[in-house]
Amino acid sequence: MTFVDSNVLLDITQGDSEWTHWSRHRLNEQAASGPLLINDIVYAELSVSFSRIEELNAFLTAAGIELERTPREGLVLAVRAHLRYRRQGGTRTGVLPDFFIGAHAAIRQAPLMTRDAPRYRAYFPDVTLITP
Repeated sequence: MTFVDSNVLLDITQGDSEWTHWSRHRLNEQAASGPLLINDIVYAELSVSFSRIEELNAFLTAAGIELERTPREGLVLAVRAHLRYRRQGGTRTGVLPDFFIGAHAAIRQAPLMTRDAPRYRAYFPDVTLITP
């Protein structure tokens, strides 16, 4: 099983990133070795690529990606990690979703496919990262 970050899926759905080829290749590679998972946060972030929810759901089905609610333990872990980040001087803008994604992968003990490794490495060091 592999947890997939929003940036990887946005590379594919928006198709204009220098990372589109890498993201598509790695997603196919990981799909061949087991289930692909996202949570509500990734689902919400990915929705910007689709005009209708049915299109988003069809994309996920075709890609073999399963939506899973974040376990309560993951929610608590995310907030605690984010609090540590803020106490260490981290900014408020644009980061809380990453903590929910990283915590979910940590609780599920699943590797996380992402192009945004530094924060995950710092706050979820036990999560195996699949990165460029």
